[in-house]
Amino acid sequence: MFDQFNTHPDAERGLLACCASPRWASRVAARRPFADVDALVKAGDAELATLEWDGIAEALSAHPRIGDRATGTDREAVWSRGEQAAAAESADDVKAQLAAGNAEYERRFDRVFLICATGLGAPEILAALRSRLGNDDETEREVVREELRKIVALRLRKLVAA
Repeated sequence: MFDQFNTHPDAERGLLACCASPRWASRVAARRPFADVDALVKAGDAELATLEWDGIAEALSAHPRIGDRATGTDREAVWSRGEQAAAAESADDVKAQLAAGNAEYERRFDRVFLICATGLGAPEILAALRSRLGNDDETEREVVREELRKIVALRLRKLVAA
């Protein structure tokens, strides 16, 4: 599959499932060919690090609220449901706390709360959400960029393994 990715004329579409910023996807695709998946992830990281905030905002727009189930059958929705499985399957009281925390976060920062939820339980996600509500906007933008980087790296590995 990896060689196919390097030569596929529509690689950007697959990259958009990893990060919904068209500029990011275009820039990563333009760096092909990659020697291996680690080189792809490194390129993805580098392009994400230089992406302007409006590009990050585009990427965030594709992410459902933590605890909400992504709908649809496309690759991104399937990956999102798997990544958020612990939050989606948590107890009703934790779901309610996540929903309240999401609403407070969105009022404070005017964007969806983003966290790389893979491997985290709902209590850990909730604790991170509460902690990050204390961040100033600049600090939180740095945290969001890093969380997005982790999600994108996981998805890039899934993309070429598919």
